[in-house]
Amino acid sequence: MKKLINRPEDVVREELEGIAAAHSDRVRVSLDPYYVMRADAPVQGKVAVVSGGGSGHEPMHGGFVGMGMLDAACPGEVFTSPTPDQILAATKAVSGGAGVLHIVKNYTGDILNFEMAADLAKEDGIQVEAVVTNDDVAVQDSLYTAGRRGVGVTVLAEKVCGAAAEAGSPLSEVAELCRKVNANGRSMGMALTSCTVPAAGKPTFELGEDEMEIGIGIHGEPGRERRKLATADEIVEVLATTIVDDLPFKSGDRVLAFVNGMGGTPLIELYVVYRALDRFLKGRGVAIERNLVGSYITSLEMAGTSITLLRLDDELVRLWDAPVNTPGLRWGV
Repeated sequence: MKKLINRPEDVVREELEGIAAAHSDRVRVSLDPYYVMRADAPVQGKVAVVSGGGSGHEPMHGGFVGMGMLDAACPGEVFTSPTPDQILAATKAVSGGAGVLHIVKNYTGDILNFEMAADLAKEDGIQVEAVVTNDDVAVQDSLYTAGRRGVGVTVLAEKVCGAAAEAGSPLSEVAELCRKVNANGRSMGMALTSCTVPAAGKPTFELGEDEMEIGIGIHGEPGRERRKLATADEIVEVLATTIVDDLPFKSGDRVLAFVNGMGGTPLIELYVVYRALDRFLKGRGVAIERNLVGSYITSLEMAGTSITLLRLDDELVRLWDAPVNTPGLRWGV
């Protein structure tokens, strides 16, 4: 194992200390318990948006804390759910009196811990709504989930909901927007390599030099099938066909196309993937109206990509375009 770390058990704390040092203009960091919050929180009268999950997926979620996106993010240990006390502390720290939205990826530990934290927050008089994302079309059930996993749509929902909250929308509307994004988004990923959790010191799974894994999860879970390595165009055909047929997306739809790197994929390859996706969607009569290309939901150093498509309307385009100022996503400011 070769990693730029000191001791495996210190990785998350030292990452958070680095975030605090690098981005003190935008965020504040709590080290007991761990959470990242926007520098000006709590914002009185504004719905607060909180998310979280295991570390190792950076910039999700801590990199998306700031104006126009998340009010707080709770990082667990690597590939491990945050604890209820983290989530509760973050929820209380950013509550501005207008309620708090929890955006929760569909992983069993995340759901249980966010539910427990929400119940405790309600006892303290904080109104909490939770929305679960489950956009992964690769598998119905997996190692960590009952039902579909929450993946790429989570970032898009955090941006859209963050914009609505920033504009003063009430909690019920912000939560409904989150459900709308989840209902209209679908994702699927693949891997060329596995990844190594620092505490484990060895790859999560083995892939041959001529093999790839189709339908992987963001925790290094193996996917729906292993097959021989193919070209980028062939890989996109497999991923995009599965995504488009699932919703289904149809001719005339407007979409946000999100091509994500899994952590070890250079941008040159992600743009090759985007090129193939653009051609595929044009062939289906689907118009890409907005896009996002880069490594935003990673799986440590895994090489691979995921594709997310979100069906757009005028409301979602407006909220996507709204200003955002976070370490990991920034425009319009």
